[in-house]
Amino acid sequence: MNILSELNSILSGLQIPVETGIFSGVPPNEYCVLTPLADRFALFGDNKPQMEVCDVRVSLFSKGNYLRRARQIASAFLSAGFVVTDRRYIGHEGDTGYHHYAVDTAKEYGMEES
Repeated sequence: MNILSELNSILSGLQIPVETGIFSGVPPNEYCVLTPLADRFALFGDNKPQMEVCDVRVSLFSKGNYLRRARQIASAFLSAGFVVTDRRYIGHEGDTGYHHYAVDTAKEYGMEES
């Protein structure tokens, strides 16, 4: 499993529509967009990477009260073994009416043998 599929599963379990990169179609009053930020090698042994750390920004867009939902999302990520590296209010989009709140996450994965 990879970070995008894990995050997708968690958010779907919270009944939040989610897509990667951009939300296609007509967006509902609340949805998330996953944006991959970085994939880096974090641990080396014998000059070979042993661990990969993947970072993803989860952008919550909400026309209602985003605070409760943002806390619920962060709590679900922490319970699933993710590291929450940042949480921040990005701003209100006046043209769409959405509040934009970002939760940055990271998770370590062991390198698969090829």
